[in-house]
Amino acid sequence: MIKARSIAAITLLAMFGTAPLFITPLGAEQLTDRAKEVGGKFMCVCGCNQVLTGCNHVNCPSSVPMLKELSGALARGDSEDAITQMFVQEFGTKVYAEPPKTGFSLVAWVFPKVCLLVGAGLVVFVIARWRKRPAPLAAPAGGAPGISAEMLERARAQASRETQD
Repeated sequence: MIKARSIAAITLLAMFGTAPLFITPLGAEQLTDRAKEVGGKFMCVCGCNQVLTGCNHVNCPSSVPMLKELSGALARGDSEDAITQMFVQEFGTKVYAEPPKTGFSLVAWVFPKVCLLVGAGLVVFVIARWRKRPAPLAAPAGGAPGISAEMLERARAQASRETQD
């Protein structure tokens, strides 16, 4: 009897524990494919640094109203440009998931490519300079370059005198 009760209790706990996974949260209605496509071009402004349609905060104070506003605008038949302007006016340019390819924002698109090209050019220049350097002169058989055999012998004799105990 005790075993049956413990099995029933575990089953109930498992059912109640997994029930929230199957319940759709309030305000998280199903988005159309068009709403997902357009919403993917905006960032959630709650600070999560996620795309609007990808914000995974439960009852997010920003994404739920933004998605409702987006769905309403699409239902009215607003164009994508009109929706973009509406969001930019309401939330500022931080709502863009990627910067527009016009004006000063064009720098964000061009600058990485310019840096890559300048860096590659610099690497090629340095390697070319290294390859053009003259080869070092080989040391003469008797020792280092510029030291005569007589001077070398005197240095060895002096070193042996100074190191003797």
